[in-house]
This record gives sequence, structure tokens and C-alpha cells, in this order.
Amino acid sequence: MDCTSHAFVGIDVAKHSLDVCLLPSERTFGVPNDAAGFRRLVRQLPAPESCRVVLEATGGYQRLVVAALVAAGHTVAVVNPRQVRDFARGLGILAKTDRLDARVIARFGQQAQPRSVAIRSEKQAELQELVTRRRQLVELRTAEKNRLETTTTKTVRQSIRRHVDGLDKQIQQLEEAIGKLVQSDQELSTKATLLETVPGVGTVTVTSLLVDLPELGHLNRQQIAALVGVAPFNRDSGKWHGRRAIWGGRSAVRSVLYMAALTARRSNPIIRAFAERLEATGKPFKVVLTACMRKLLVILNTMVQQNIPWNPNLPPT
Repeated sequence: MDCTSHAFVGIDVAKHSLDVCLLPSERTFGVPNDAAGFRRLVRQLPAPESCRVVLEATGGYQRLVVAALVAAGHTVAVVNPRQVRDFARGLGILAKTDRLDARVIARFGQQAQPRSVAIRSEKQAELQELVTRRRQLVELRTAEKNRLETTTTKTVRQSIRRHVDGLDKQIQQLEEAIGKLVQSDQELSTKATLLETVPGVGTVTVTSLLVDLPELGHLNRQQIAALVGVAPFNRDSGKWHGRRAIWGGRSAVRSVLYMAALTARRSNPIIRAFAERLEATGKPFKVVLTACMRKLLVILNTMVQQNIPWNPNLPPT
């Protein structure tokens, strides 16, 4: 995209309002964060082919406006707030207001030109909410179980057990709803069936990938690894060479890949042989497992790209 001939739109998202800044014109305005506000926003923006819209991820408040903008044909990027804040500090901008934040977001989009979000279908959006809710309940159940281990009072333990039982039922209901939704959509069902042929990759991993990594199969191996955050970055300066480390990426995807890689080290012949080769060279456990996560991700990405099921004799590369 040519920065000199396109407008960059920064939107600061709050619960009830949207503050907007357009560059290079520096025009600013605000609209409510609701359906009527979305219509006003679309009317005031340049034509979709002549602008790029950038928003921060704000815990879900941005989802509806993103969907409205994508439906209107706009190219939209959702970025990490920490990156924008670091960018602002680098420019010497320490003050923080909604209107100023919108301008900083627009400048960040102009300079960084972040990757646009993948277009989601209505069922993908519904699946995202179901998977997110399941993840929340699993985290809550884990916290309750941890409390149960340190609680000695009988009444409190009974209360925790009842809560855990209730959470188990809700999680089971959500898993059934997720399964039905995936099977009801041809694209989701086909992709899920393909991914589940890989030893070590279960239903939870597959649904998380469908929701949190819609770019799977659309990027090359380096790009998908960097996007998820399993690509090691160099830390060198002059003659000093530091240890490589992963950074950033999508933590939800890494979490499910971690568990899948643990299982794949035992049940997947390709991942097991790969891990054994690394262990034989003296690599630490975390390094080995991260490498297994990346290899597993690359295999899954290639399978979706080429629409081929798992084959242990001819592993995708």
C-alpha cells in the first residue's frame, strides 16, 4: 500500500465510544460504539480501497466495529496495545487521551502497516465466542481446584466441589455446542477433519486453531511461526551472541500447541524422532518443546495449504 496515496484511520475503542483520526488530513471525530455509530463511521470514512483502518485489541469491545468495517469492505488491522504504547513513547508522546490515542494508532498504522484481520464468517464469529467462553470456564475450574488443595474447612471444600461440578457440566455443554457448530459448517468441518488426522492434535487444539489462527494455511512457514510466537529471535550485538528466544505472538494458540506438542512427543512418530534428535545434542527441555511446537505448527499449516491429510511417511514441509 502506497503511504502517500492512502488514508490511514486510527480508532481508539472504548466501551461506549469510538474516537477516530484520519491521516494525512489529521481530521478527527467521534461516534458511539453501537450499530448506529458504526453506520456513521462508515459514511465518514474514505472509500474502502483508499484507506486502511487500525484498532487496538481491547478485550472484545472492538469486535463489533471490526465486523462492521470488514462487512463494508474496509481493510482492518487489530494490533497489540503494547506495541502502540511503545511506539508512542518512541515518538516522545507520553500524554494519553482518547483523541490523542486515535492519532497515535493512525501513525502506527501508517509506519508499521500491520497485517489485516482475516475475514470471518458468522459461524466463525459464533465459534470464537463459544471457544472463548470454554477457555474462561476451564481457567475458572483450574483456579477452584487449586483452592481445593489448600482449603481445610469442610463447608468451603463442599462449596468448591459443587462449583467445580457445575463448571464441568457447563464445559461439557459448550464442547457439545462447539462440535455441532463445526459440523454444521462445511469449511470448518473439512478443516477440522483434516487437522485431527495428526497424532497429538485433539479437538480442543483444532477448535482453538480455527478460532485464534484463521491465517493457518494462508502464510508461509516463517510467517505463521512468527505470528504465533514460536519463532526464535536473534539477540546479537557486535561479537556478543545471546541466546535465541521467542517473543510476542498469540498466547492462546501457544497454550494449545504446548499441550499438543507434549502429546505429540509420545504419539507422533515425526515429532518424537525430531525431539529425540534435539535431546541427543543436549538441548534443554524448553528448547526442545518449543521446537516441537513450531514443527507441529508448520506441518498443520502445510496440510491446510495443500489440503492433504497426515502422512507419517511423507510429512509435509
